[in-house]
Amino acid sequence: MSTPASSFPLTRAEVEADGATLVVPPTTGSTNADLLAVASDLAHGSVVATLDQTAGRGRLDRSWSAPAGQTLAASLLVRADLDDRSRGWLPLVAGRALRDAVDALVPGAPGTTRASRPVVEVKWPNDVHLDERKVSGILCQVAADGSVVVGAGVNLTIPADALPTPTSTSLAVAGVTGTAPDLADAVIVAFRGAVLEAVVALATGGAAAEAVRSDVRAACGTIGRRIRLELPDGTVEEADAVGIDDDGRITIRHRDGATRGVAVGDVTHLRYA
Repeated sequence: MSTPASSFPLTRAEVEADGATLVVPPTTGSTNADLLAVASDLAHGSVVATLDQTAGRGRLDRSWSAPAGQTLAASLLVRADLDDRSRGWLPLVAGRALRDAVDALVPGAPGTTRASRPVVEVKWPNDVHLDERKVSGILCQVAADGSVVVGAGVNLTIPADALPTPTSTSLAVAGVTGTAPDLADAVIVAFRGAVLEAVVALATGGAAAEAVRSDVRAACGTIGRRIRLELPDGTVEEADAVGIDDDGRITIRHRDGATRGVAVGDVTHLRYA
């Protein structure tokens, strides 16, 4: 895999300053697969990134459509001493980090009204939505040496008439300007920094870890919604999403008031509860 010095210069400076490695293949099947293959040889915080991924996968083994030159695929290596519960929060932490990276690029000051600025939020567990349309997603995979590869895909400059699905969007459609390489650079730097900072807090535990979990909950637009939940066995149910428990599961409440946590499922937002 080649690493052209002109690709993602801000990211390169950030990554190499930490003693990690940035790998930028001009095209690849999957940045996650690339990083998983060499994880044991690379330092914590290393990144594989490209603007041309041809065989990306998302959660629940779905394909991730990525038009060449218009979509970022980036994978981050996390090697840290985390207990099982904290490790389970990594996908959610990554979603929050990517949400913040996207939000920083959207025109208009954060905190302005819905009418004047797109709403950027996380759909549990880690899809990032711009005004209810998916702009990015996360896939975490465990490497052979026990480290975790955190993969992210972001629609950068895809025009509205070329979006892969009716429920997707891109930074360009949301009014973000700039070239795909420049936008990718900004996203990777912000995303990587936020994930690594959160990992330190999770490893520290106590109040630091709880602050990370609180931040994740605050960014989750699923909480407070009526949702349609499709479980891995094909079962479909509707319920109110009322929180995220300490294990990172979405907490749902049925009409009879009974609540339970769900660890894995495909969520569709129906309305505000």
